[in-house]
This record gives sequence, structure tokens and C-alpha cells, in this order.
Amino acid sequence: MLDPLSGKAENMKNIIIIGGGPAGLTAAYELLRDGSKEYRVTILEESTMLGGISQTVRYHGNRMDIGGHRFFSEDERIMKWWSALMPVQGKPAYDDKVLGREKPLSENGPDPQKEDAVMLVRDKVSRIYYNKSLFDYPVTINLSTFRNMGFVTALRAGFSYLKSVFKKLPEDTLENYYINRFGRVMYSMFFEGYTEKLWGQHPCEIPVNRDAQRVKGLSLPALLKEMLRKLFRKKNKSNAETSQTERFWYPKYGPGQLWELVGEKVQEMGGEIRFGCKVQKIRTDDGRITGVVCQTPESETEICGDIFISSMPVKELVAGMDSADETVSRIAAGLPYRDFVTIGLLVKKLELKNQTDRRTLANIIPDCWIYVQDKSVKLGRFQIFNNWSPYMVQKPEDTIWIGLQYFCDEGDFFWNMTDEECIAYAVRELRKMGIIQKGVCLDAHREKIRKAYPAYFDTYSEFGQVIEFLNGYENLFCVGRNGQHRSCNMDHSMLTAIRAAEAIKAGSTDQSGIWNINAETEYHKPE
Repeated sequence: MLDPLSGKAENMKNIIIIGGGPAGLTAAYELLRDGSKEYRVTILEESTMLGGISQTVRYHGNRMDIGGHRFFSEDERIMKWWSALMPVQGKPAYDDKVLGREKPLSENGPDPQKEDAVMLVRDKVSRIYYNKSLFDYPVTINLSTFRNMGFVTALRAGFSYLKSVFKKLPEDTLENYYINRFGRVMYSMFFEGYTEKLWGQHPCEIPVNRDAQRVKGLSLPALLKEMLRKLFRKKNKSNAETSQTERFWYPKYGPGQLWELVGEKVQEMGGEIRFGCKVQKIRTDDGRITGVVCQTPESETEICGDIFISSMPVKELVAGMDSADETVSRIAAGLPYRDFVTIGLLVKKLELKNQTDRRTLANIIPDCWIYVQDKSVKLGRFQIFNNWSPYMVQKPEDTIWIGLQYFCDEGDFFWNMTDEECIAYAVRELRKMGIIQKGVCLDAHREKIRKAYPAYFDTYSEFGQVIEFLNGYENLFCVGRNGQHRSCNMDHSMLTAIRAAEAIKAGSTDQSGIWNINAETEYHKPE
């Protein structure tokens, strides 16, 4: 029987998805993709955009990738998922008739023609900025590295590493974890500064737990082995293909293009997306979630449902549940996060010369990311949007569009700066680093992102009790980075959503497979 108002079957299960990021959108897509009429799916998104930290912001004809997301996964399902939505275009983007583009970029969204919904194949080029020099990232042991270090520093690094081989430190902190694998000198050069900027705590204060996954398998012997592998590959030209981990896919107009496309597909399949809906309270009754209370621009409204998929921060989810006991509430309230600010800066030129053999538009350096280990500046890393995709830039042959990422805490001095103050601060730092000169800035834009990085200290050691509490609600599935309080990559967030959808379709309430996604996966590299 059909509901006279909605035209849908009255016995359909109402599935409420909190959050329109990669996890929430993936869950909705998976529930609806087979044409099933069993579910009425509603996505509640707090902001006015889809994609979470994978969104793409449009500003004056240029596009900002908020987080710099590489589309690469060792899970074949994810690679097929992406390519099914966006075919892969193998030709390097800078050869793709960029200079003779017939149509200018639209500030209102991607070009609607189907051929624009494609993935570009990009080279993975990232380096570390330290002491006014650029070092390969991950750290590579080669002549360039030794030349940038200088003879004395290279000698000190060698002896420091030998000491770490024979005298292991207890691996109770992230600092000791790095020192045991690289020695104190290389740790200080390539890991200490950026790690402290990222988490807001010195590595000596950060316990070794899940954060070590981000560098799992990384050590000086591993780097030497990789160097030999590359040397051998270069000599053997019959096997000179670039490995998968050295290339990645990237949507022509940024990651937001893909997630906006997924949102369109969800709506075409009957799903609903409500923007401006901030979930503040979660109604519970007898071990089940019965509804959520949302604050919208117009009013407060309650939305009832049968099944709930949450990608909202665990801290806020538990705070909205009056059924949480004192212990669970305390642990959830103490979960740490790092927020960040991204500043898009349009400049005439960079003072960093392209000394590589890689071809780029306007002969700029080929890097996607540059990690800033320099402790004299607050800047954590910056990306060059021209190199992710020249279609992100309105005039890629004439201007360079960079994104500066600052890690901070919501409410601190940096977060509370005005746009003008923040942009001026960033420009001063770039000039101090010798990356730009005075008067080259043409335009700028700032974006503030809350709870971008769930962290693994403070009350996180007790997080198991929160998981046990949440698993007590048989119709609640927690997915994604914030939904599981794990600083995981986009593909892992998607996998949690896929498993949640599979469990719902199977009528299962077992959530262990969803929580184990990132724990059971050996592959885990920063995006």
C-alpha cells in the first residue's frame, strides 16, 4: 500500500543518515543502488555542501580541495566504485588541451557534460620543506637528500641511526617510535615539527597507538630497500611501469565533484538530502534510537526513523544522548580533535624552481603536497592545486593557486582571527620561508573546518567503553572518520559505510565488522 503523501510503500524502513560526507553518501548510495523499494533514505547535512572534508569550494572561478584527497585504495571494491561513477582518463592533465580550453570554468559547478565527469591519473609527488630545502616525502635515501642535508648533518644522521639500532627506546611515545626507526637527527628533521603542528602536542606526549598506523612499515631500512627497488626498475626498462602507490586518481574538478555526483544519484534513486540540519539530540527508548532533533535555519524539528547511520563526531553524538551514563559521557566529552584552517592563495609565481625532470604547466614545481617541518612557522603543509588538476584553476598557465593548511583548535587565537588577519599572517610566513615575494598575491579565501582530525590521546585509551555503549543500540551504525573517531583515509570511511549498508540489508545488528575496518587493514597511508 502506498502512502498518499509520499507515494512510497507504507512498510518502507526509514533510514536516517547523519552527515553528507563520503561515509554518509556511500551508505545512502549502497542502500538505494539496486533499486530496492524497502528503504526511505534521508541524509541530514549540517552545512550547505556535500563531501565533508572531501568537498571542493568554489571561489572566483578557482576551486579549493579542502583536504587534498588522493583517490587510491588497495581495496578493489573502492577502486571499482569510483571508476563506475567517473571513468578514468589516463592522459596526464597538463596534456589535456588545457591551454586551448574552449569553455571557461563555471563558478557554479562542474561542466554538466558527461565527458567532464572523469578521473585524471596523477603522479604522486610530495616533499618536505626543511631548512629552505625540499626533501622527498616519504623520506628517500638518495644523493639529493644528502646534498640538501650537507655532509656534516648527513654524518650526524648516520651515527644517530646506528645508535638507534643498538640502543632501542621504549616505544611508549610517538617520539620514541620514530627515533627507533630513523635515529634522533632524522626524526628531528622530518617528523618532529609537522607532527607537533598536526596534533597540537609534542610527539613525546603522544602515546603510540593507532597514530603509528600512519607510518606503519616506514623505517630507514625500508627506505633503502625501496631505493634499490627503484634503481633496479629504472635499469629494467621492460618493467618500467610506475607502481600504483606512485600514482593516484583525482576528479577533474576536485573531490567535491564526485561527492556532488553521488548526491545527485542518491536523489535520483529516491533518497532525500536535507541541508542545514544540525543534529543536536538523539531520542532513545529501550535500546533503540527512535529519532533525532535537528536545528534548522527556520526552527527545531524532530525526525523519526527505524535505522540510523551516524557519521557525526562521537563526542557530539554521545552528548546528545540522555541515556549515556556518567563514565561514557566523560570519555566522549574528553575525546580530542584537531581543527584546521585552509587558505586559498592566488599568486603570480612561486620562488621554488622546478629542478626535477617532471613536466608541469608554466614550469612550476610538480608537487601536490609540501609538508612544512620548519618549526619557525605555524604553516603545516600546502598544496598546489594546479598540479592536482589544472581545471581547479581559472588561468593555470598564468597563475598559481595554492592551499595553505593550518592546524589549530576551535576557539584558539588562530581560529578566531578575521579573514584579513589570517590571510596576512599566512602571506608573511610564505615570504619568511622564501616561497613568495612581496606583491605577488592576487586573491585569497579562507575556510574553517571543525573536527577534521580525531586524535588518539586524552580519554581515547578508554574509547572501548564508548564503542560498547553505542553498540548497545541495535539500530545505530557508526561510520566514517568522525563516526568512529579514527583519523582514517577516505576509502576506509567508505568501507565502513558499505559494511553498514550490507548489515542493514541482511537484517543484521552485528556491528563488529564495521568497527574493525581500519583495525584489520594493514594499508594506511596519509592522503
